[in-house]
Amino acid sequence: KKQDKLKRESSAGGVVFKRIKNQESRIKTKAELAKVLWMVTKSRPSELFPKPVWRLPKGWLDDKDGEKKPGLLASGQRKATEEELQKAAIREVKEEGGIEAKIVSKIGTERYFFTLKKKKILKFVTFYLMEWLKDLPQGAGFETEKVEWLLYKEARKKLSYSGEKKVLDKAREILSSGVQESLV
Repeated sequence: KKQDKLKRESSAGGVVFKRIKNQESRIKTKAELAKVLWMVTKSRPSELFPKPVWRLPKGWLDDKDGEKKPGLLASGQRKATEEELQKAAIREVKEEGGIEAKIVSKIGTERYFFTLKKKKILKFVTFYLMEWLKDLPQGAGFETEKVEWLLYKEARKKLSYSGEKKVLDKAREILSSGVQESLV
């Protein structure tokens, strides 16, 4: 039997928004929604990914070997619980964005293929809509070169991956549909 060359990886991430000052807990009008800022981060070039990209913060559910390899959850050896997915998303937003944020709603799980070191990998990324709470004094981690807060159109234009542009669209839809009322 031919060995399955396809590896699986599971990650979680966040689409983080920040309200303009003095905004009430509920976004009621299109004008208010238009003024919401969205976080995008620019990756620092690395050996594996030499080209910097603008992205949404995300990362493996867990890791091993000093962050070099995916752990049991990230490699799919054990199915992650909703709580583990949420914890990973909050952690990644903290590490890559240098902020504290709270989960407002689940956006969904994206699936895509990519090739790394001649290995084809099927990646699952569960994204959450999150609201900014505060900037952290330590700032963003080493993987991030820059963090920007942009209006929806600018944020969408800046994101390097079409899949993440769609995730941002979904996040904005959820926010505009008033889903956040029940969770705030």
